[in-house]
Amino acid sequence: MAYQGPIWAIGLLFFFLVHFSVSAAKVPSRTVSVPFNRTIFPSHFLFGASTSTYQYEGAWKEDGKGPSIWDTFAHTHPEKILDRSNGDIALDFYHRYKEDVKLAKFEGLDAFRFSIAWTRILQETKSTGIDHYNNLINEILALGIKPLVTLFHWDLPQALEDEYHGFLSPKILDDYIDFVGICFKHLETE
Repeated sequence: MAYQGPIWAIGLLFFFLVHFSVSAAKVPSRTVSVPFNRTIFPSHFLFGASTSTYQYEGAWKEDGKGPSIWDTFAHTHPEKILDRSNGDIALDFYHRYKEDVKLAKFEGLDAFRFSIAWTRILQETKSTGIDHYNNLINEILALGIKPLVTLFHWDLPQALEDEYHGFLSPKILDDYIDFVGICFKHLETE
């Protein structure tokens, strides 16, 4: 079966996009009444939106980001993707995250789950990737939404795949621990 990541990613985000069809400039400051009965859920239940870096973020070569295995696959085997798409631009979340987080607030969501691009953090100048994710986290928190972070969403750096075949080697453990350590040390969280 052919890889259909960008197609199903758009399907996954269908609910998100349909409900957020208004432009960010027109988002009212009022609270939205949610079209379902929240009282049937436990009080600690979180309603949220979810994204993943490759399918959503775009900006695949910006600010020092290196290629992931999905970037390489989509560029070298476009025939294996039903619509021949890739994540180069995706939904441009890298540039539009403020608008998207405002839309999540407009929809009345409690949480916003996103993944951190390993290839955006482990680069020659780490500060740009760290700054981007800190800005995103701060934007989410400023709107009273809980950030939920995924540290790996199948976007292995191509350099690690080339060096030692990624997850086929035990060497991946040290590199993953380094990546996670950088995230915990430098990203501002609660």
